[in-house]
Amino acid sequence: MSILAVSLLFWGGKEADDVAVARQQKLVHLVISKLRETVAHNQESVTVWDDAVEAVRGARDSEWLDNNLGSWMHEYFGHNGAFVLDASNKLVHGFSSDGADSAAVFAGMADQVLSLIEELRETMAADDTGGSEGRMLSPGAADLLVVKDHPAVVSVKPIVSDTGELEQTSGEEYVHVAVRYLDGTFLQNLEREYLFTGIRYAWKNDAAQAESALPLTSATGEVVGYFIWQPYKPGSSMLSRVAPVLVVTLCLILLVISVLLFVLIQRSKRLHASEAQMKHLALHDTLTGLPNRALFGERLDRALGEVQRTRQSVAVLYLDLDRFKQVNDTLGHPAGDTLIQEFGKRLCALTRGIDTVARIGGDEFIIVLPGLDNVRRAEVLCRRVIDSVRKPFDIHDNKVFVGVSIGVAVAPEHAASRTELTRKADIALYQAKNAGRNGYAIFGPAMDLKVQERREIERDLRKALASEGEIQVHYQPLYRAGDMQITGVEALARWKHPARGWISPDVFVPVAEETGLIEALGRRVLREACYAASAWPAMRLAVNVSAIELRNPRFADRLAEMLENYRFPPHNLELEVTESALSGSSEVCEMNVGRLRKAGVSVALDDFGTGFSTFSRLQKLQVDRIKIDQSFVCGIGRSGGDESIVQAIVSLAHARGLETTAEGIETSEQCAFLERIGCDELQGFLFSHPVTIQQVDESFGNSRDEKTATAA
Repeated sequence: MSILAVSLLFWGGKEADDVAVARQQKLVHLVISKLRETVAHNQESVTVWDDAVEAVRGARDSEWLDNNLGSWMHEYFGHNGAFVLDASNKLVHGFSSDGADSAAVFAGMADQVLSLIEELRETMAADDTGGSEGRMLSPGAADLLVVKDHPAVVSVKPIVSDTGELEQTSGEEYVHVAVRYLDGTFLQNLEREYLFTGIRYAWKNDAAQAESALPLTSATGEVVGYFIWQPYKPGSSMLSRVAPVLVVTLCLILLVISVLLFVLIQRSKRLHASEAQMKHLALHDTLTGLPNRALFGERLDRALGEVQRTRQSVAVLYLDLDRFKQVNDTLGHPAGDTLIQEFGKRLCALTRGIDTVARIGGDEFIIVLPGLDNVRRAEVLCRRVIDSVRKPFDIHDNKVFVGVSIGVAVAPEHAASRTELTRKADIALYQAKNAGRNGYAIFGPAMDLKVQERREIERDLRKALASEGEIQVHYQPLYRAGDMQITGVEALARWKHPARGWISPDVFVPVAEETGLIEALGRRVLREACYAASAWPAMRLAVNVSAIELRNPRFADRLAEMLENYRFPPHNLELEVTESALSGSSEVCEMNVGRLRKAGVSVALDDFGTGFSTFSRLQKLQVDRIKIDQSFVCGIGRSGGDESIVQAIVSLAHARGLETTAEGIETSEQCAFLERIGCDELQGFLFSHPVTIQQVDESFGNSRDEKTATAA
């Protein structure tokens, strides 16, 4: 009986040891996995950023790159290396924490890193612009590699726009490479935080008999080294203590077993507590401690499962902080993190114990409200959240004012599944932001139809731009006031959809600007207009240009090349640019405008008076002509006083030596008034609707030779 008891004792000790070692190895795997995710998240704080996109394109100097994308990654996040590569995978900027030559460091790992970059570019080429399971703001690629004789996590992220306002060609994005060594401080932190005794790194498995070794493998299965440590073995520890007693006498075996069982139970509790901590880390946001996307999904699925049984509703509130980026830009990322934490606390203070407040990434939060009798409870909470956020946040001795936009969807009224309910809450959030921010919107069927219609327009517009015939250019004549002689034409994009018929520019131009198609549309209009106007040498050609096109550093060069190809005189071309585009222009935009004007191209300020108009602002803009918006012209002859505004604009323009064009003229009364006050040029349906190239040719008796037609 005693022998059996001793045998069971040793067996139980060995089993306890095996379980403990296995759990420690599992913990190491989890920590490394979390590190890869953390490194990628750290990168997104600087790579999903308009300033970074403009900086790597050449708008900032190398010091800015180092302060924001290089050494700062080491100083703030502890990264050991940071490298920026252009679209051709050429090293633009590099940093190494040990002061080594960054070019040499990158050259040593270039082959492996380039394969990761290729993987990233393939992902982005497939239009996969999200992160892993929605936890990231952008796609990425990462692996375990050897860098300067160090095992390291190497993560690759694209440098992309956070607002979506910067045009980027898929596959030509700059990329950011982050390196975090797995030896040195990482091992010290691992030993201190998770109580790994004597943990070290070795290239080969030279673990002693009492040590445990864990291989580090890359995505291709290559072993890049081993973590070796002295595992905690509760069974062996206890057996070593009681062995002398067992040798002296077996009569105390029962007492020893009792003591051992007690100790094993305590050790088991500790292991269970460690496992619970690991599970908590996997289901909660590390910054706020709130549930993450995974736990949010579980809670929402559970609440939706109760809907049929209780006949109560479940509401999902999708929240996004307004002006959060300005806080990061002005006060820094630590202040942004503090703001996120404080916002999470306010949300928790406003919700019930059965509600779920989750952070799903960046400044985005989701609240699940189960057990609702009607949607009014959700609306009340929305108003309370908005009122709460109106109160300033005390962040690092600064009063920070932000807002919040909220989208609401309710089950089962709007959807019955987690994915669909969350999607519709996101659509409602989009509507809330478009309505002016700092408010909330409840999902309605019209929102979904609007989103679907926008996606269909985007899809069809891509097809139209890739084919010939649908996108057409029409020309509306411009007339000189007084003798009504045609002085030029304005090129206008028109879309004849094969199924929908003519689609208004007011519909498809905003979609083109939001989806990055505006440059392709602009090139199409410019190319066809230059071809058409090459046969009208006596007329000026006016073409609308968006701010997105002007922010492209190559815009002026491309336009100059196009004018040369069509032998089109630059002084016959006039680019129409909105006032808001010129007022908020970047250095690249100003450079393009300056180069084009120097080459002879004139610039007209379009829709004057509808943006941020002030007379003093006009002094600073590089323009040759002012176009008076039709919203003022149509008011001529009414009691609104628009005549005084129009006359002031004309007088101001002439005082600055600028010419004026009034658009949208529809009545002879409007025409007479504009001629009387000295407006230089007139345009509108009163004289002519936009016409085709053939109609203009017929009006002037032009014929196009074969050579010109071939060039088009």
